[in-house]
Amino acid sequence: MKSFFTIIKEQISSFYMIIRLSVYQLKSINNNNYLGMLWEILNPLIQMSIYWFVFGLGIRGGDDVNGIPFVYWLSAGLVVWFFFSSACIQGSKSIYSRLNLITKMNFPMSAIPSYVVTSVFYQHIALLVTIIVIFLFSKQGMSIHLIQIPYYMVGLVSLVFSISLITSTLSTIVRDIHQIFQSIIRMMLYLTPILWTPEKLPLFLQKVMILNPLYYIVQGYRNALLGMGWFFDDMEYALYFWMVVFGLCLIGSILHLKFRRHFVDYL
Repeated sequence: MKSFFTIIKEQISSFYMIIRLSVYQLKSINNNNYLGMLWEILNPLIQMSIYWFVFGLGIRGGDDVNGIPFVYWLSAGLVVWFFFSSACIQGSKSIYSRLNLITKMNFPMSAIPSYVVTSVFYQHIALLVTIIVIFLFSKQGMSIHLIQIPYYMVGLVSLVFSISLITSTLSTIVRDIHQIFQSIIRMMLYLTPILWTPEKLPLFLQKVMILNPLYYIVQGYRNALLGMGWFFDDMEYALYFWMVVFGLCLIGSILHLKFRRHFVDYL
């Protein structure tokens, strides 16, 4: 527990530095593009269109999901996935790809995954606002359930940070970990009900799928954006999710504090 509280204190004390570095990171990525940060919205929208064409029209034949047009159901899930996959992959290599920076600047190493994840989070907010505007000016509309979004955003960021704390530490020690993790992330797109619905699976597999903490967030975003339910409708599942996040963060904190003094040795 001491490791957990140490990491949390470092995030709070380095908050201003995390914000500054995350903004700089975002600007540097899009600095050489004519459309600049607009690509952070255009690229996901293009991918959404392709997924909708393949899975919505090609595989499902235009069928809806419980009365909700598939394109809306798909978009609500993909807005989570684009942040999760990008932030996890970038967070995994955040420390070892910036080891030179570590030797020149005086701030906690645990702040590095934080500012990388925060940089991707800005893109997530921009895409989410775009999706909400599209929903508002379409037949889907929006309901009071939207007020749940901040809760699920906190859950999503907490999950990604906890995972990144673990993988960034392990990837610094063994570079192959990052490659393995990238492959796992790619598989998760198809193993999590983001592009497809799970109702045709055996009941046992549906219960196993619920164990995936990302499933909780994806369903939560759909509940909020599509007016499908409230987070307090299933408090047991919510408690399970936060226990998993806490467990991951605790493991990440222990690993990070144990090995970070040796990170420079891997230059």
